[in-house]
Amino acid sequence: MHLIQIFLPLVGNKRDSSKRFAEVRDQLTTRFGGATLYRNAPAEGLWEDEGAVEKDFIIIAEVMAVELDQNWWADYRKELERRFKQDEIVVRAVSMTRL
Repeated sequence: MHLIQIFLPLVGNKRDSSKRFAEVRDQLTTRFGGATLYRNAPAEGLWEDEGAVEKDFIIIAEVMAVELDQNWWADYRKELERRFKQDEIVVRAVSMTRL
């Protein structure tokens, strides 16, 4: 079993962002049977880029999957980068045991 997390940027106006997050939620729910989006309090992400500190506010989407289809996830990440107009969106997977 795998837990897949997608770090999505909170960009644009609230209406536009809400629609994009709803699309991601619906796509993930259809494909994996459920999804969780942490969006009540956006997380703040900081990283250094050429000596300057960049800042983003993010929403984290999570799904659990028995199999990890890395090709599908790579294609979906590229789609999200295009949709959210980002150079990179982080998608990570961790092995997990359901208790």
